[in-house]
Amino acid sequence: MKKILIIDDYPDNVFLLQDRLEKEGFEVIKAYHGETGIQKAIEEKPDLILLDIMMPDISGFEVCKILTANQETKLIPIILLTALTEADSLKQGLSAGAFDYIKKPFNRTELIARINSALRFSETNKILLEVEKIKTYAATVVTANHEIKQPLTLINLSTAAIRREISKPDFSNEVILKRVEFIENAAKDIINVLDKLGSIKKPVITPYVNDLNIIDLKAVEGKLPN
Repeated sequence: MKKILIIDDYPDNVFLLQDRLEKEGFEVIKAYHGETGIQKAIEEKPDLILLDIMMPDISGFEVCKILTANQETKLIPIILLTALTEADSLKQGLSAGAFDYIKKPFNRTELIARINSALRFSETNKILLEVEKIKTYAATVVTANHEIKQPLTLINLSTAAIRREISKPDFSNEVILKRVEFIENAAKDIINVLDKLGSIKKPVITPYVNDLNIIDLKAVEGKLPN
């Protein structure tokens, strides 16, 4: 059951919306003040918010800005409920991050249609975000494999060479130290790759081979702390 949060300072408006929405199978959460609405949006994580613009404590525009700027609520679609008809006012609401608006008085068909449209958009957006996460994870695995394989191979070859050398009766310390140096440099290369991967906030993904993608580590070079 989808949850809808109604933020409106008029109880009669809230009651009317609640009645209509519950008949459509939605779960309704109510808030009669802007600040309370913000708190409930963060706590309840509704699927959609119906937000009145004209409220005494804090305007719907400000509530909208706060919610769309908050990491916990920024993906929740907001539909503004407004009696305003001026183009500038409507533009202000959409600029604040609202998904849509409905002018008062509204009819039941339009209300439900716009709610369902916003919910479909939200679900599609969530799916796309999950797909992007999967792509980024896959690219990270490919990148790590590509960048780390060579130094790991060098470490394996060096340890094998050290084993062979120390098995000799008159093994050379110089040869062993040289191989240890190879291992140390390879370990530094691996740490450097992992540091780069860990520092990426917004990965730049580029084509690799066989329909695989790779993260462009050059995009983060120079950004790591010394």
